[in-house]
Amino acid sequence: MTTSTLNVNWQGVYPAVTTQYFDDMSINFAATQKMIDSLINEGVDGIIALGTVGENCSHTREEKRAILEAVKAVVAGRVPVLSGVAETSTQFAIEYCQLCEEVGIDGLMVLPGMVYRSSEAEAINHYQQIARNCNLPIMIYNNPVTYGVDVSIAGMRTLAAEPNIVSVKEATEDTRRISELYAAFDDRFIVFGGVDDIALESLMLGCTGWISGLTNVFPQESVAIYKLAKAGRYQEALEIWRWFLPLLRLDTIPTLVQCIKFCEQLAGRGSEVTRAPRLPLAGEERARVEQLFNTAMATRIDLSKFNLD
Repeated sequence: MTTSTLNVNWQGVYPAVTTQYFDDMSINFAATQKMIDSLINEGVDGIIALGTVGENCSHTREEKRAILEAVKAVVAGRVPVLSGVAETSTQFAIEYCQLCEEVGIDGLMVLPGMVYRSSEAEAINHYQQIARNCNLPIMIYNNPVTYGVDVSIAGMRTLAAEPNIVSVKEATEDTRRISELYAAFDDRFIVFGGVDDIALESLMLGCTGWISGLTNVFPQESVAIYKLAKAGRYQEALEIWRWFLPLLRLDTIPTLVQCIKFCEQLAGRGSEVTRAPRLPLAGEERARVEQLFNTAMATRIDLSKFNLD
């Protein structure tokens, strides 16, 4: 089994989409579907549902299934759909991955076990057991800054023996790791950049895709950066990148979900409502995010001059 036999061709810009709620915090499925449809129409290449930005851990198993079914229905095969997998135990993760397989989505973005901070050996075992009990293609989400465990090159060598582990979302914040992955494995793994404010550097170093939070707010700019970078038109990409960077930094702080959803609301693309324990932005932080958004809107770049069609 290889990436080709699994029919995996993941590349491009994959927003980690938000889950939209009504004011009473119940799920607004229609708004969630409308937001995803807009993203696809604006050029994104894939959808990550129920990642961190989608507030995965704030939903029951039944809600997660309902969200995935709604996402699959609106996407309707136009782009790949992956689900985040963020469970507290390996067994719960296996059961959730099997649920995803039943729903019929295209792949999984798997995090280490939540709450308990795993050792690398424990994280590797977690990924192995999931891979051996599910037939969907798997992307490893390697984020040592947030989750406290780094799957090293040696660890990825162990995981390379699992045929349905096909990809890695690299979020070490150390761009050297991207080159190390290609040096060690050539094209064995599809490599995505997973940190918004180093995405351009990651693409320049060979990442085939970018998983992004702020793409929810500015999808066309994100897609333009990706297309320009893949074409080697870095000077043009830099113009958009430098405009976008102040907002992209919001993806790297603990309140990233609130920041992204607040910007969605300011842009008329969604609601800022999040489920507790997350609370809406307030005070100076709220004012700062609104100022960043307003500055971006006031200085927004005309993308038509880049001739990207």
